[in-house]
Amino acid sequence: MAKKTWSEKLNNGRTPEVKEVPPEAAAAMGGARMLVATPLCYDALMKCVPRGKVITTDRINAYLAKKHNADWTCPLTAGIFVNIAANASAERRGENETPYWRTLKKGGELNEKFPGGIDGHQHLLEKEGHKVFQKGKRSFVSDFEKVLHELKSR
Repeated sequence: MAKKTWSEKLNNGRTPEVKEVPPEAAAAMGGARMLVATPLCYDALMKCVPRGKVITTDRINAYLAKKHNADWTCPLTAGIFVNIAANASAERRGENETPYWRTLKKGGELNEKFPGGIDGHQHLLEKEGHKVFQKGKRSFVSDFEKVLHELKSR
């Protein structure tokens, strides 16, 4: 069986699903209703971030949870789906591009799993005027809070 392309993974045909989690997970995460979104959910929101702005995955997760009447969004699938959206965009080579580099991890951290790794992520952010600094082995956008994009309810 042939390996799926990133675009095939992005367009997996699934719909967002809210699941009830066990009480111990609910207590740790702040509620019993967990959203498992889809790669296309992340891709659509990542496309909304304009040049010069950034967004963090935790902000996207909070937006999606609220939109789907859930208490929180599965952080594991969120990370996977953000990376699928980024790699599918790179695979399309500029056609219907998703500006994935504007999506940061929590705290303004760059994503080592994006196409080109940290160096590629940093290069694209710096092309748009953002300053990147290193803290230990991790890289962050300076003052990212000042350029956070606000997602608006639809």
